[in-house]
Amino acid sequence: MFVDRATIHVKSGKGGDGRVSFLREAFRPLGGPDGGDGGTGGSVYLVADPQLHTLMDFRHKFDFSAEDGAMGGRKNCTGRDGKDVEVRLPVGTQIYSEQGLLADLSEADQRICVAEGGKGGKGNQHFTTSRNQAPRKATPGKPGQEHNLLLELRLMADVGLVGLPNAGKSTLLSVLTAARPKIAPYPFTTLSPNLGIVRPTEYSSFVLADLPGLIEGASDGKGLGYEFLRHVERTRVLLFLLDCTSPDPKADLKVLKAELKSWNPDLLKRPTLVVLSKTDMWPEGEKLPKGPWKHSISSATSTGIEELIEKLWKLLEDAPVPRVFREPDELPEAPGAASVQPEEDEWD
Repeated sequence: MFVDRATIHVKSGKGGDGRVSFLREAFRPLGGPDGGDGGTGGSVYLVADPQLHTLMDFRHKFDFSAEDGAMGGRKNCTGRDGKDVEVRLPVGTQIYSEQGLLADLSEADQRICVAEGGKGGKGNQHFTTSRNQAPRKATPGKPGQEHNLLLELRLMADVGLVGLPNAGKSTLLSVLTAARPKIAPYPFTTLSPNLGIVRPTEYSSFVLADLPGLIEGASDGKGLGYEFLRHVERTRVLLFLLDCTSPDPKADLKVLKAELKSWNPDLLKRPTLVVLSKTDMWPEGEKLPKGPWKHSISSATSTGIEELIEKLWKLLEDAPVPRVFREPDELPEAPGAASVQPEEDEWD
């Protein structure tokens, strides 16, 4: 199952309390204050892991809390720091807090702190004055931070297959790559994105994404619109695949472009390639329909496949990597206890 949205709760550790303590040793009955500082609370980090491709793990585990710092010790010993927590996410995950976009994990091994641990309190050793040589004052550790976060995965692919349902996208993916998506002769066979690696040469490759079919009204959520359009925003090149046996391939292309424009007008500024598919089903001896397409293929007979790979590779040579920051429809609500920011310590 492909999961591309999830909500998690993160909470960093509280700082350890400072200690009130006095040194008591042989020959030093009044050794003075020796209470140590509290340890720093653990922080929560999000890390981009290239081995992950879905947010499925967060359907059952969605609460991540770091360890509290330990109380200060005697003899001016600082308490142990709390252990940090790392939450590993797929590359391409965008993180939203209740204020909006917090981070975009667009690079492998990228690491960000989303909840910083609280500072440890000060022990009584810090409060000695000329008038008070035996202070019984220490400060508590500061609270950590707490957030609800929305995770939204947008696949990182080089080429996105754009087409109406049952246009032959999954079949083409299976021919171009080692991926084995579900293939059937009815619409909406593909219910989630599929990725495959295309190798133009022995030492080069690019990622091809077969995305759920697009229909008219997709930009308003009709069909699988949101699931499709969220991922197509990341692709560098768009491959429009049109069924040559359709009653009107030109009208099909117009629908596809209209929905992309409605969702994000910048999508139509990307490098594109329009291709007619299923040419093996066209009556033999008859000319293919004329239109804005520059290439035609048959996945069943592999006709035109090598030329298609060459054209896509050429487009990718100069295609930039898009960075998209679209706010989701709903941001996560603040957790039950409002997000806490550590205050400045009175001794700073």
